[in-house]
Amino acid sequence: MVWGIAEALGAAVGAGVALVAAPAVVAGLGFTAGGIAAGSIAAKMMSAAAIANGGGVAAGSTVAVLQSIGAAGLSLGAEVGLGSIGAAAGALVEKIVS
Repeated sequence: MVWGIAEALGAAVGAGVALVAAPAVVAGLGFTAGGIAAGSIAAKMMSAAAIANGGGVAAGSTVAVLQSIGAAGLSLGAEVGLGSIGAAAGALVEKIVS
């Protein structure tokens, strides 16, 4: 498949949006470098997970993984993966629009 300029630009925009949006969404939920923000969606998720697990949050659970991402940021592998998804989404949007 040969891409034109419009497709390449769409892919680049999609990749950029994915790399910026993912950490922003995680932080917006309340998973921050300083821990889970009080009164946030993250705090409600943590509370529900703790109640369901008898007082603790299970390692590897969604809450634990999101907190790790919020505390450390995304790894290079995760950024590459998100960039690939964003590039594909950008190309798809370009095909739909044109």
